[in-house]
Amino acid sequence: MAKPGKTQTGSVNVAESYAARLMQHLVVPTFVIDPKRRVVIWNRACERLTGVAASEVIGTSKHWQAFYETRRPCLADLVALDRPEQLPEFYSEYAARGHNGLGFSAENWCVMPKLGNQLYLAIDAGPIHDEAGQLIAVVETLRDLTDQKRAEMALKELATKDGLTGLSNRRSFDQMLMSEWARAERTQKPLALLFVDVDHFKLFNDHHGHQTGDECLRTIASVVSRHAVRPLDLASRYGGEEFALILPDMDCDAACVIAEEIRIAVMALRMVHGANGAGEHVTLSVGVASRMPGAADGGPDRLLGEADEALYVAKRLGRNRVICADRVLAEFVRTDRGAHRLPIVANRRSSRG
Repeated sequence: MAKPGKTQTGSVNVAESYAARLMQHLVVPTFVIDPKRRVVIWNRACERLTGVAASEVIGTSKHWQAFYETRRPCLADLVALDRPEQLPEFYSEYAARGHNGLGFSAENWCVMPKLGNQLYLAIDAGPIHDEAGQLIAVVETLRDLTDQKRAEMALKELATKDGLTGLSNRRSFDQMLMSEWARAERTQKPLALLFVDVDHFKLFNDHHGHQTGDECLRTIASVVSRHAVRPLDLASRYGGEEFALILPDMDCDAACVIAEEIRIAVMALRMVHGANGAGEHVTLSVGVASRMPGAADGGPDRLLGEADEALYVAKRLGRNRVICADRVLAEFVRTDRGAHRLPIVANRRSSRG
């Protein structure tokens, strides 16, 4: 095979120059780094997307500053370093298409410091090798999927939120309860559940009208949601005038404190009830249960049943109170109702209100 001559070398240089100029005019935001991860190309579309001029990054390794506030690798850096194992550390969605040649794909939110906003970007990064197989560059291309992602998030929110109160809906509650029950099994930590019910709500609706009733539910939903303060806490509308609060890693005593805070907060609002057979103001009854999943527990049904029973007992004992499932029997004895009069679980819902 003939060695490359002057004409061949000139042709290569012309081709490289042409390729660089072509990349500059691509409508797809693109940048290129060399094996030392220094920027060699930052095209105009990339300037428009990031607000960062090519002159600010060419010859440097500061390309990360266009996308993030703190130093971290971009996808092109991980390709150059051939580190697919680091993809989950930095990207919510990702795919490694293979080692040494096929590159990576990923998606994530970028903070875009120069623009002062957040964009959800789809990113592809692939290596370029010479004839000897040596890495000579990595090309990263970017697509702005922000509008699509926000639309997707909005649809997801519609599917998981209660339309009246804005809390999570029953479907979302069921999914979260199963997920947190499974986590509690793994960690062997307790999982607490609160059932919060508006006392005499049917009477309230009949007396004040459904529009006022809806306002009442929204107000109570706001109080309940303010007590779901940790990342895994979930406040939801369980159905009708009943709300539920999932509290991971919490025993019954701590959960009862939160339940009492919710009850007192609603009393402090002094929402007028006044219907015949009800009190002067709107009040809540709360049933609380907490369990650490054991080998015999196949799922969270027992936790649900205990919280439901505690709520029923709160209603039977006069409403406007918090009852913990661990102390149901004691509460009946204390009020001289008699332990033998504990209700049958299947009949609870018919006696609510």
